[in-house]
Amino acid sequence: MSQSNVVRLDSRSAAPAAWQALCSRADLVANSGVVAWHEGAQVALFHLPENAEGEQLFAIDNRDPKSGANVIGRGIVGSLKGELVIASPLYKQHFRLADGSCLEYPEQSLRVWPVRLNGDAVEIAVA
Repeated sequence: MSQSNVVRLDSRSAAPAAWQALCSRADLVANSGVVAWHEGAQVALFHLPENAEGEQLFAIDNRDPKSGANVIGRGIVGSLKGELVIASPLYKQHFRLADGSCLEYPEQSLRVWPVRLNGDAVEIAVA
């Protein structure tokens, strides 16, 4: 994934003012999550290198809204109802990686960030 292949996770947001490096590509685990610290929040990064839509990268809040525990990065990546999701390891609710919405409980959602690979750096958009 090059810099031009930015995965925008919230299409409603304006173009990011700047990008901040969180980790390196080598820190990512294929088809799984890793967690990085960003502006006082834990961000779960999911790298899907061989997806049907090509290589994809997602940045989503690590805090499970139902339990309050920071566990989303340990969840299972899958597909449900045609959507790429992460299943919370505690209560098993499914969150869409694209926008953070919960399939089972519409009142629950996770924050998402625009994220990209810029060379070997994993970068997240900052305001």
